[in-house]
Amino acid sequence: MKTIILNQRKERDELVSRPYLMRRNNQNVDLLLNSHLIKLITGPRRVGKSTQALLMLRDKNFAYLNFDNHSLLDAWDADLVMRMLDEVYPGYEYILLDEVQNLDAWDLWVSELYRRGKNLVITGSNARMLSSEMATVLTGKYLQVEMLPFSLEEFFDWNKLDLHSVNAEQQTDAYVLMDDYLRNGGYPEVVASRQLTRSYLDTLFDSIIWKDVAKRHNVRNITDLNNLAIYLVSNFCNPISANELTTELGFSSVNTTKKYMDYLHEPFIFYYLSRYNNKLKQMKKAPRKVYVVDNGFVTSKAFSLSENLGRLLENQVFIELIRRGYDVEKTMFYYRSRNDKEVDFVLRKETQIERLVQVCYDMSSPKTGKREVDSIIECAGELKCSNLVIVTNNDKRTIEKDGYRIEVVPISEF
Repeated sequence: MKTIILNQRKERDELVSRPYLMRRNNQNVDLLLNSHLIKLITGPRRVGKSTQALLMLRDKNFAYLNFDNHSLLDAWDADLVMRMLDEVYPGYEYILLDEVQNLDAWDLWVSELYRRGKNLVITGSNARMLSSEMATVLTGKYLQVEMLPFSLEEFFDWNKLDLHSVNAEQQTDAYVLMDDYLRNGGYPEVVASRQLTRSYLDTLFDSIIWKDVAKRHNVRNITDLNNLAIYLVSNFCNPISANELTTELGFSSVNTTKKYMDYLHEPFIFYYLSRYNNKLKQMKKAPRKVYVVDNGFVTSKAFSLSENLGRLLENQVFIELIRRGYDVEKTMFYYRSRNDKEVDFVLRKETQIERLVQVCYDMSSPKTGKREVDSIIECAGELKCSNLVIVTNNDKRTIEKDGYRIEVVPISEF
């Protein structure tokens, strides 16, 4: 065990010594670290959770355990591990537990460490940590920091441009970067080597399906699970229902489909957005729209015969709203009016609808412009909301119609 922990210390020191891009977030690191609560960093695999944790702790005396390690898991002995940490990291102030969900009954062990006064930073790539384990054993004992792939701002930072102050000489470079991000997403590992994007994300997607879904849940019919994943990524931004999917894919039962859909949400690959309705029962019955955590997965995995920049932009806006803290269970929905007009995002704050967001890649055609404006105005009337925005690729103007004022903004401003 000591050898394993010494090897992990070498791994930690090597990781800490690398140069990193500082991510943009609203967290006060000192405030977080000074809190006795557990710091839980969640998000998909390979988006920089471990890096964020290491940067938070870089100048501190901290112990490190990486649970993406079979040797550690196979030799696990909680008491022995704690003794070895004292030997390898004398006087440590914090413990970083990386991908801790791989340890059986991890929540009980973490709860015990918390009771013993250990200051913990933990990372995990599974939403179930929040929905079940964290929510039961560790209720009220943790603060969550959610990590996602690079935002458009961070992608520009990486390329040494400021998204919000592009001068005339940088316009062409900025346009190329925005188009690149729209198509290939923001996974940190490939922002510096775009030629590897498709092969890297193709492999990562398959690895998540196998390791974080099939293996974790002992799924026997991996072909069905994989077919569902490919279907969802190919139909991103479209409404789906478990009944239709069961028929379309020839699954044995609707319950199996629902179960697989939940499994695919757990590692943060897919999100499902409900249709807004004041009646909860009606909301549960309506089809949900499916979104993907990064556009790069669409490019690398989707079965598509045509390019759809409109849906890519909608997916990008969705993930940006998730990044800002909107929640698909409570504060973000889509809406369809009585006349079947749709608005992409209904944003709610407490009991009030605060904003309607429509996404349209190109509004230069009068017919397209009329369709989008009429849709958002009709939905605004039914939902009694006057804060309206249409996000485009590069159009900027204000539209006034039927007593409503609509701000049309490019994605760079949004």
